[in-house]
Amino acid sequence: MTISEKVAYLKGLAEGMELDTETKEGKLFSTIIDILEDLALDIEDLEENALDLGEEIDEISDDLAEVEDIVYGEYDDDYDDCCCDHDDDEPIFFEVCCPACENEITIDEDVLELGAIKCPNCGETLEFDLDSEYECEYEDDEEDEDEE
Repeated sequence: MTISEKVAYLKGLAEGMELDTETKEGKLFSTIIDILEDLALDIEDLEENALDLGEEIDEISDDLAEVEDIVYGEYDDDYDDCCCDHDDDEPIFFEVCCPACENEITIDEDVLELGAIKCPNCGETLEFDLDSEYECEYEDDEEDEDEE
């Protein structure tokens, strides 16, 4: 039974007793019951607001947890800027095709950063443009499929 229900019951009892609201005692009881009724309504409002605030605090807590995960490095792959599945500790390999002999050469990031290498097959100098960002392997595959 809620406080409002208890106050309503008390009000019903007072009406059932047919208290005379013209006497001093009747006025006192009537005023007390009216105040109790107002207090019960205020308490219901406070309880509703507390529940709403609790839900909002839970949402803020969830958002903060996501931010903490991102800031402190414990984040999901959803937040990873790279589209490839690789660890930062593992080297990234690239396949380069020599324009002279069309030999495919596999190089890692360190060799790519050198800017140029000689083809081990024909000796042609291969230069690399580091101004553009690396593209992920599966994006290149998708482009190849679109061309076919």
